[in-house]
Amino acid sequence: MLNYNILIMSDTSFTVTPRAAKRIHEIAAKQGVHAALRIAVNGGGCSGFQYDFALDDKREEDDQSFELDGAMVLVDSTSLNFMTGSTLDFIDDLMGQSFRIQNPQAKSSCGCGTSFSL
Repeated sequence: MLNYNILIMSDTSFTVTPRAAKRIHEIAAKQGVHAALRIAVNGGGCSGFQYDFALDDKREEDDQSFELDGAMVLVDSTSLNFMTGSTLDFIDDLMGQSFRIQNPQAKSSCGCGTSFSL
């Protein structure tokens, strides 16, 4: 059984798995920057909303930060409302490599795992 470290900020929770933290470190090192993984929820995608992943070296005023093993994840407060209780993981399987969010609020999601509906 995997041991996830749950980080709780005020009334919101978001989990970062050790695999996701390791991959964030690898990507930032490859880019040669000390940056966080920014996750945002935007309208669009095949299911109504989609996750947007990007490296970012600047924390905005309304960001919540979640850290595991020195890997930082930033989520703006509006996006976090759509992801409360979610888990960020990194998957490396026959279908490829990607960050995946397991979101208990999502009623459905697409096959690629980057879009969802509420």
